[in-house]
Amino acid sequence: MNRAYYSSSIDEFVKEDNNSIYGKISGNYDLNKLTIQQSNAWKKQIEILKQSLSFFSGRIYFEFTIPRMGKRVDNIVIIDNCIFVLEFKIGSDLYDKYAKEQAFDYGLDLNNFHEGSHNQNLIPVLIADKAPSVINNYHKSLDNLHQTICANSSNLKDVIDNTIQHLKSYEKIDVKFWEQSIYKPTPTIIEAATALYKKHNVAEISRSDSGAENLSVTSNCISDIIDFSKENNKKSICFITGVPGAGKTLAGLNIANLRSNYEEEEHAVFLSGNGPLVDVLREALARDKVKNAKEFGEILSKESAKSQVKSFIQNIHHFRDASLKDDKAPIEKVTIFDEAQRAWTKEQASSFMKRNKGNSDFNKSEPEFLIEVMNRHKDWCTIVCLIGGGQEINTGEAGLEEWIRPFENGFRDWNIYYSSKIIEDYNYIQDKNVLTILKNINAEKKDELHLSVSLRSFRSAQLSNFIQQIISNNLSEAKDIYNLYIENDYPIRITRDLEKAKKWLNQKARGNERIGIVASSGAIRLRPLGLNVKAKIDAPIWFLNDKDDIRSSFFLEEVATEFDIQGLELDWTCVAWDGDFYYDKNQWNYKKFTGTTWKNNTNTERIKYLINSYRVLLTRARQGMIIFIPHGNDEDLTRPSMIYDGTFNFLKSIGIKEI
Repeated sequence: MNRAYYSSSIDEFVKEDNNSIYGKISGNYDLNKLTIQQSNAWKKQIEILKQSLSFFSGRIYFEFTIPRMGKRVDNIVIIDNCIFVLEFKIGSDLYDKYAKEQAFDYGLDLNNFHEGSHNQNLIPVLIADKAPSVINNYHKSLDNLHQTICANSSNLKDVIDNTIQHLKSYEKIDVKFWEQSIYKPTPTIIEAATALYKKHNVAEISRSDSGAENLSVTSNCISDIIDFSKENNKKSICFITGVPGAGKTLAGLNIANLRSNYEEEEHAVFLSGNGPLVDVLREALARDKVKNAKEFGEILSKESAKSQVKSFIQNIHHFRDASLKDDKAPIEKVTIFDEAQRAWTKEQASSFMKRNKGNSDFNKSEPEFLIEVMNRHKDWCTIVCLIGGGQEINTGEAGLEEWIRPFENGFRDWNIYYSSKIIEDYNYIQDKNVLTILKNINAEKKDELHLSVSLRSFRSAQLSNFIQQIISNNLSEAKDIYNLYIENDYPIRITRDLEKAKKWLNQKARGNERIGIVASSGAIRLRPLGLNVKAKIDAPIWFLNDKDDIRSSFFLEEVATEFDIQGLELDWTCVAWDGDFYYDKNQWNYKKFTGTTWKNNTNTERIKYLINSYRVLLTRARQGMIIFIPHGNDEDLTRPSMIYDGTFNFLKSIGIKEI
């Protein structure tokens, strides 16, 4: 992948004709989208940089790609032991706060995900060409990444020179090694959806190193299955599995993006029953479309943008209801069901249809009905089910079994492909009869359909395993994983003080890294501490709005539950822990708050949902988390100390440090 539109030694850059440089840069750009504003900006950048860099030796790059963000930084300049990350604001007479954060975020991305930039001096520079000169102070933010400094067109040379003198070292950066270094981006699902919708390939925005399962392998496997189905008029269903944060949703979005070929009538749609996820992704894509249109001098309303996005991402229940009203085959030949394990059982679906749709004849599970809908196609179709083991968190969620049972006595002309993990991991299938069905129908096992490495927690691939040991009450195993993989790579802290937890989050987050408080939907008795899980958040606002909005996650006032955050993520979280799931007498205890008291939770299904809720909450942070467990209040019968102290002591015994 060509990471820059133009690269050269500084010496050659200074000597080369301006028009030649401009031609090489613009030649890598989509000329149909090239605006006069962008064209003039490049020409001005070339002039300023030639004037400012003529006294230095090193390397310069124009429009260097930042894969995780699906964006390009204006310039990278490497001189001696310094990597300058330049963000230009041509025509600006002020150092805008947002622009400073943008430059810093580019540097943060290089620091986290580009091997050649690890442990190197990274200096983000905002250049507002008409702004006044300011005195820059040098402050390291993380590793050798500095806070953004500022320059204008007149003093950029001096700013660079002063920085080099301040950070002087006899060791110089090996530019060739830097250029050839591996980029290991791990985008958030919001960043990934936005980049894919702009027609980036998953290989450009995801890790491809040997330490992670390459999402491209899974995507290519699914594409091969779709091609085979199409060429041979076959109907097929595929089951992709993966640990929390492994990129199942990213793989699904990539497939939907790649197979949306309307000219060949190969419509694809990404379907999810996760309402907050659908709302957040649609809003993010719509905002990005409006922003891009504005950059190209076009006017696009938010409603128009949302309308365009709807064909790419849909709510599974809306798809189901439309198929109930119309018995024709849907326009989509490829349907990707995200979190397919959350589709409804026959009892839940039939009850809902009777209560809300007046349909008393409906008598099948949601998976069986959705398979029937796709079976209406006369020639070919493909269903892709994205399955998370141990991720069912709500009453009536069917799990993987209900997607397989319909094939016991029907749909025998379908091809079935499944991840090898389905038959190896108890979290996926508890009913042995379903495993027998798989064997009897000659389903094909494919190792490529399992994603085994968490990309969400890029600091530690062992986080999901660590959390599994905690909720399974395997203290010894949890300690071993913590000591070997977690303690030094993935910051986890524990506290009894909510204000300390908030302060820790704010200190840890850098640039636009996102923070927030999460808690179980059953954490009713956190309310005396100002955490009301019954107060519903507006998910798109909570996940997308900036630091100045009191409704955003940044403000640490509104709490997201497992229903809000499943399938999404934050950089740093505070997990607020209540008495619905507490440790006492060497075992976990399960409670439900009813009326005015805690009641024993003895229902096997509800216990499973409760355990899965905490699994979801404890695997949402990409970079680290703090666990807040209150002290309790023995004068309040609903908050006795014992339902908090046991959990606190258990987690602390693993080795998690208290603040």
